[in-house]
Amino acid sequence: MANTIDTAFIKQFESEVHMAYQRMGSKLRNTVRTVGNVRGSVVRFQKIGTGTASTKSRNGDVTPMELAHTTVEATMSDFYAGEYIDKLDEMKTNIDERQAVATSAAAALGRKTDELLITAMDAGANGTQIHDTGSAVEKADLLSLFETFGSANIPEDGGRYLAMHPKGYADLFSINEFASSDFVGEQNLPYAGGMTMKEFLGFKIFSTSAVAAGKSMAYHTSSVGLGVSSDVSTELNYVPQKASHLALSMMSMGAVVIDSNGIYEVLDNNT
Repeated sequence: MANTIDTAFIKQFESEVHMAYQRMGSKLRNTVRTVGNVRGSVVRFQKIGTGTASTKSRNGDVTPMELAHTTVEATMSDFYAGEYIDKLDEMKTNIDERQAVATSAAAALGRKTDELLITAMDAGANGTQIHDTGSAVEKADLLSLFETFGSANIPEDGGRYLAMHPKGYADLFSINEFASSDFVGEQNLPYAGGMTMKEFLGFKIFSTSAVAAGKSMAYHTSSVGLGVSSDVSTELNYVPQKASHLALSMMSMGAVVIDSNGIYEVLDNNT
């Protein structure tokens, strides 16, 4: 284990070994449009344009909206996270070292999934950026974001999300309407009951280190696509030549922006 197994010996550690601090799994995957079981190296998402309703005379013809149909493609990429666990080293610990490493590898791929999505959004976001009005994210900034989404006719259907760097998310606790039980009630306080997302102004807001400091990403579910060719899986195999177990997690995925009109960057000065 990259010269770190000695630190897990019984002489130096208690029976419970806490894994290094890290996020477990992907926070963004379930917030975007996902296509599974992709065959081939690319997946295509269809973007349908907006239409305008019209009237018609009695017995007259209906005027078609003539919606524009375009496609965007996401290219699949393969990712691996593996670690060898020496058999003799494993005997010197009273923990399930193999399971710990396998869990850590799966978590690394979860973070990679979020990185793929944020990278795609960074590259394809709307050119209009929302800048904070002070040194940190304030209520006025969120109201500006709400107005921007409304003006762009982005649906208010529960599919609006705001992914924030932890520093930016921490700013929100200074907003009474966001963090005070006088406004939201105790059951809707941030992290009440273990919830990881807080809804405010129609946005489901959460923190993630996948977003760079000084930036937040606001988006609608339908605006971002994730193609999954091979979902995250983990294998644990014994390699005789190395007298070790190989814990290997792998996946094949690709992300792409479907509609830039549904993705906006919120920039703040809190870096």
